[in-house]
Amino acid sequence: MSESPAPETTEVLTTATRQFMDQRELLFAIVYNMLGGVADTEDVLQDTWLSWSGGRDRSPHRRIENPRAYLVRVAVNHALTRRAVISRRRETYVGPWLPEPLVAGPGGEEPADAADRALRAESVSLAMLVVLESLTPLERTVFVLHEVFGYPHTDIARFIDRSPAAVRQLAHRARRHVHARRPLYEAHPRVRREATERFVEAALGGDIGALMEILAPDVTVWADGGGKRRPAGLRPVHGRDKAIRLLTAHASRHGVQHLDIRYRRVNGDDSAVLFEGRSPYAVMVMDLTPEGDRVSGVYIVSNPDKLTHVHLGEPEGDA
Repeated sequence: MSESPAPETTEVLTTATRQFMDQRELLFAIVYNMLGGVADTEDVLQDTWLSWSGGRDRSPHRRIENPRAYLVRVAVNHALTRRAVISRRRETYVGPWLPEPLVAGPGGEEPADAADRALRAESVSLAMLVVLESLTPLERTVFVLHEVFGYPHTDIARFIDRSPAAVRQLAHRARRHVHARRPLYEAHPRVRREATERFVEAALGGDIGALMEILAPDVTVWADGGGKRRPAGLRPVHGRDKAIRLLTAHASRHGVQHLDIRYRRVNGDDSAVLFEGRSPYAVMVMDLTPEGDRVSGVYIVSNPDKLTHVHLGEPEGDA
């Protein structure tokens, strides 16, 4: 029979648990923005907990002066290690890869799981996460920590074991790359909601005329079905004509008019979540032109593996 842990050890572990849980929401948000996947983020947080609680790096008797900084550093480094696993997985992924969406509950309330609680932290739009995928892992880490969470370069340097000068250079490259690909503007929520509703109605109805009006000429459609569900292609579709052909062909072939449309906040933006019965079918996120009058990007996540945490909830009436 194993001996019970000493009272001192039990007290230390209880304190460690409380300190970790106090920072878990922040850690989830940082790691998710670095990786773009809920399951990968949860795995990294599990590794972080093991390091923190004494399973790897920390003696139960060692005092940590700044638990938040320590936990962020551990989580960031576990996330950087995880990037290599994700990169290998992407090599065999079918079609375009999109981040796993964070979907708010019905009426905007936040269920108790970490993915939804992260929406209360700094939300990075799905479109921005796609841009961040083009950065190197270190550039993305520095961008997320500095631009999203406001950490100074000196703190980030300690987190990733680089000099402050190296971190400033990484930040400069990342910021220049992101701003070149994504202008700094944000559509008014009412404008975004109206554009989203117009697009979804036209796309699911196969209304070519309406799609011609709402889609920008240089629109791009990313459809991530993971090889398991349509609409999907082997690469993103560029241009209004090709986008319309993709969307109307899917609407006519698959009878999507029967889907239940719920308007929810996805990664902080008003978006559409489609359900087939009570099961999630797809998440549709629209990016607007600077004028806010047309859709410049469409992100459709229909891979069922990325929708496991999306729930219908109770009937909402008029969404």
